Amino acid sequence: MPTLREGMEEMKQILSNKIDKSQLKPGDHIYSWRTAWLYAHHGIYVGDDKVIHFTRGNGQETGTGTVLDRINLSSMPAISGNPCLKCGDQSNADGVIASCLNCFLSGGNLYLFKYSVSHATFLAKARGGTCTLAPSDPPNDVIHRAQYLLENGFGVYSIFKNNCEDFAIYCKTGLLVYTPISVGRSGQAASVLAATSAVLSSPLRYLTTGIPGLAVVGCGIYCVSRFVADIGFRRDVDKVSVERLVGCTLQVLAETGMDPQAYATNREETRALVEEVKVAQALVASHNR
Repeated sequence: MPTLREGMEEMKQILSNKIDKSQLKPGDHIYSWRTAWLYAHHGIYVGDDKVIHFTRGNGQETGTGTVLDRINLSSMPAISGNPCLKCGDQSNADGVIASCLNCFLSGGNLYLFKYSVSHATFLAKARGGTCTLAPSDPPNDVIHRAQYLLENGFGVYSIFKNNCEDFAIYCKTGLLVYTPISVGRSGQAASVLAATSAVLSSPLRYLTTGIPGLAVVGCGIYCVSRFVADIGFRRDVDKVSVERLVGCTLQVLAETGMDPQAYATNREETRALVEEVKVAQALVASHNR
């Protein structure tokens, strides 16, 4: 039986992941809400007031090429006045970048993404993108992955398969989804798909006619969908070193005829390579099995 103190601590985790800057430790996975709480931007704090994160920039945070890109603003702050003395003007930054903590937060509050949470805590966190069942690796491993990807990139941004939360979770766990047709590691993306499934896809909604019954069925489907999509529950994941991940990605880019240097400097023309990069990740993971 859990003690009263343990119960109170778990309740505190359910209510809020908000922390003070003084509580930050190198290797922490942090996030801050953007655009009226529509989504959160994620990154890895590596110490010395520096956060490494994966971004689209300039009003293209969703990376869909649709109207959503104009609704969901950039994860990087728009420059009003003088640029940050530490970071310069990063409003058009793209890919894996390093920013000071203030620029990363962009005026928002600081939250700590939780790892190794209990099943009850995970399900009680109705909004995805705040915690996972999966355990975190030691801080030194987390920082190494983040710094290596800062130098070598993390593929092409994709809202459902390769976003800022995917980047941070990979840095923290080293886990890679090897199923080619699947949502990535992101809890936010999983929540969107779970909500869609609860509203549109469940034949169980026809078994009840009352509004309360429909609400219960929809909530149940939503919770189950989030749970089975979590990186800590899924079975289509494997541990892959960051060196092998980057090496395989560059190999696939070369096989498609794309110069890796051109990929790094002209991402707009390489958006179609998202699936090839995911295949590269799948290959690396399957070779490790």
